[in-house]
Amino acid sequence: MAMGDAFSSVAISIMTSSSSHLILPLLLLQYLLIPDLLFASNVYIVYMGEKNQDETEAMVELHHEMLSTVLGCKEAATSSILYNYKHGFSGFAAVLTKSQAAHIANYPGVVHVVPNRILDLHTTRSWDFMHLEANFPDGIIPKSRSGNGSIIGVVDTGIWPESESFNDHDIGKIPSRWRGTCQQGEKFDASNCNRKIIGARWYIRGYEAEYGMLNTSDVVEYRSARDAVGHGTHTSSTAAGAFVSNASFMGIARGLARGGALKARLAIYKVCWASGGCSSADILAAFDDSINDGVDVLSVSLGQSPPLPAYVEDVLAIGSFHAVARGISVVCSAGNSGPFSQTVINTAPWILTVAASTIDRIFVTKITLGNNLIQAGQALFLGEHADKFYGIVYAEDIASDKADASDARGCSAASLNSTLARGKVVICFQTREQRSPLVASDTVRRAHGVAVIFSQFLTEDISFAFDFPCIQVDLETGTNILMYIGNTRNPVIKFSPTKTALGTVTAPEVAYFSSRGPSSLSPYVLKPDLAAPGVNILASWSPASPQNSKPSLDFKIESGTSMSCPHVTAIVALLKATYPDWSPAAIKSALITTGKLHSLCLNSEGAPNKKANSFDYGGGHVNPNRAIHPGLLYDMVPSDYVHFLCSMGHNNTAVSSIVRQPTVCHDAYKSQKDLNLPSIAIPELKGKLTVSRTVTNIGPVASTYTAHVEAPPGVSVRVKPSILMFNSTISKLNFKVKFRSQLKVHSGYLFGSLTWEDGVHWTLSSPVSFFQNSSIAKTTEMIVE
Repeated sequence: MAMGDAFSSVAISIMTSSSSHLILPLLLLQYLLIPDLLFASNVYIVYMGEKNQDETEAMVELHHEMLSTVLGCKEAATSSILYNYKHGFSGFAAVLTKSQAAHIANYPGVVHVVPNRILDLHTTRSWDFMHLEANFPDGIIPKSRSGNGSIIGVVDTGIWPESESFNDHDIGKIPSRWRGTCQQGEKFDASNCNRKIIGARWYIRGYEAEYGMLNTSDVVEYRSARDAVGHGTHTSSTAAGAFVSNASFMGIARGLARGGALKARLAIYKVCWASGGCSSADILAAFDDSINDGVDVLSVSLGQSPPLPAYVEDVLAIGSFHAVARGISVVCSAGNSGPFSQTVINTAPWILTVAASTIDRIFVTKITLGNNLIQAGQALFLGEHADKFYGIVYAEDIASDKADASDARGCSAASLNSTLARGKVVICFQTREQRSPLVASDTVRRAHGVAVIFSQFLTEDISFAFDFPCIQVDLETGTNILMYIGNTRNPVIKFSPTKTALGTVTAPEVAYFSSRGPSSLSPYVLKPDLAAPGVNILASWSPASPQNSKPSLDFKIESGTSMSCPHVTAIVALLKATYPDWSPAAIKSALITTGKLHSLCLNSEGAPNKKANSFDYGGGHVNPNRAIHPGLLYDMVPSDYVHFLCSMGHNNTAVSSIVRQPTVCHDAYKSQKDLNLPSIAIPELKGKLTVSRTVTNIGPVASTYTAHVEAPPGVSVRVKPSILMFNSTISKLNFKVKFRSQLKVHSGYLFGSLTWEDGVHWTLSSPVSFFQNSSIAKTTEMIVE
């Protein structure tokens, strides 16, 4: 076997929310987070079968005596043992070497000794991370009956209907209001729909008008709703996939997979094609059909990067406007152009725009240097031929004749000397020009290296290169490895198989790649609206995808705001099943005002990492079990959005065309600040400014709410009235928020919040952002009247 064949590992390629490919940066765990957990002796479970009744103490003593004979003394046994299994069965878990485990397996009474498998976890960890569980007290799952009756429309690359995630076991009849169809096409007919996938359509006319007839000779694709890319299958199963046991990504994170709205139905609208892009004409046709078909929510993980078109020129804004006007919520991805400001897309106020956040699961790969020092990286390394030492070289030291030092340092394309790289592990460092682990992997592979270590800034997003080990480390770890290379005559390195670890990192954090606000088109509209899990999300995949390996994948780990979008889509479906009369604005309000913010120390990945603000996460991290009890709602009707369009400077003709009725924009519609959003954004605060909002009480009829303001330095905030009292005849109340700048020189963005509390059950918080004209801060004045 050649040295280059001696590894089998993985890293990941990210589909952006605009359906183009973007190689996104990945995080690496700092090695000091997990020194004892992952690098000590292995943990083994000694299973001894059924326990004897009423002999608990005797069993514990037996466990310790057995372990003492192996380790030499009771003190060592006490130190080694982790758990005594004594209630349901007999046995124990202990830290043992492989030979010690083999020895104890031969003891009388031992049924089996099992190595502790950290990989055997719930694969869709994101839902457990958000406590979206059937047994959560008064939670959204039992209240919504797992979304039963809701219909989710997915505008994407299609679906792989044979995936077990789309089985219709234990699902009732198709809702009678459904008017859609199961459109036939290549390798897709009516038999591919069921009570889970209740409809499927595909749109290619706009694409072919732009690019000519679809060419399937160079790329796998189907002229049907069948997914040849994988992206649509991934987002659909994240939103509403059924339970799938024993799901994994090439054996990693094996366990039970599920979507967020298990009983919701799926309607598929294929508008994006493997050979490139999603036609605006096709997208708008999909919106049009979906409105008639009877969907409750649309999940749209695509868009276009800034500069953003005017809303009357943006098909996503247009299509979603009509959907929302007919009571259909539209959830869109925020974009993958972070961590830079003003990169958020899909910024129309009627759209629910979702940023991406991390969860508390990481994939850790142990790196052992020839001097026995241990470092940690993050990868999806299967571990075939693991624990074998290979020579390691620094990329800059083996630059090709035509490459400069910077190109080689980052392992840019064709930058390495193949003779010097052959059979070696190559360590590369990110540069200003080359930040992609996948580019580095491809460069090292082509130079006949056996693996790559890519050192870069901290991020939890993993890249994946099929059949080639790509281990990502942070810059500190990379520097440590580089020092070892410089101080060693024949440096060598080896990797251990990836282990899955939970709870060893702070989460959630806003992902590095997630696009940030403020909106470059309508800065009075705070975007993104929410953050949801979008990093290293495991879900179903298309076996036909060109990103697949052999054997083909049924599940794959992906990252992007494309992955966070269907998480919120699922929660919207659950809310719609619980409150079918709620408007899209009401649902959006419930999610934003109940987002986790104050109870968590939300951070934002970047260069460097920082404390997150509302331009990173909007109203906070989505909190489904709180969203079902918001107390107050900031609701809107379609005419409010018409007024907003007028305020954007669109003329009567333009606004009339988008709302499909004659419209005259009056001077009273010129201001955007009073749009009844559950957030407040002031792009330029000069002197004084007053904004108005209206809230609707959906909690107890007799409720009293008190305002609490968290104002940034240099801004006074007054709320009038500061107490809202509702009764049987008053369910809606208006209030005003008066802002006054106390600073004289421009200082940038400031952030605060306005929270309404009833003192018993309900608390809802609205994020507030300012672009403040000041840098010399006076005393902050917070006045609630």
